[in-house]
Amino acid sequence: MSEPLALSLGQQFELERMSRAIDATFDPHALQGLAKQLLQAWHSQKAATQWVMRQQLGNPHPFAAGAPNGFDNALLEGLHPEPGTQTPGGQSPDVL
Repeated sequence: MSEPLALSLGQQFELERMSRAIDATFDPHALQGLAKQLLQAWHSQKAATQWVMRQQLGNPHPFAAGAPNGFDNALLEGLHPEPGTQTPGGQSPDVL
């Protein structure tokens, strides 16, 4: 097994710098923008990691197997249930 992933010293400093910048920000719009940037970066990193793993393991692209759109259709159906159905909490979707 390989050693655990560790941040370099430069990455640790950058993380601390950005953490302090977040702590010093009280503007909700600035924090929303930052949250969206971090979400985009996280998903980009996730996609890059999956791409590298596919390259190393020779696995097919996830869109090639399973659902044609590459999404978990059961999860999507839970987000937009059919009219007249109930959510897992027992409420109709138009109540939410």
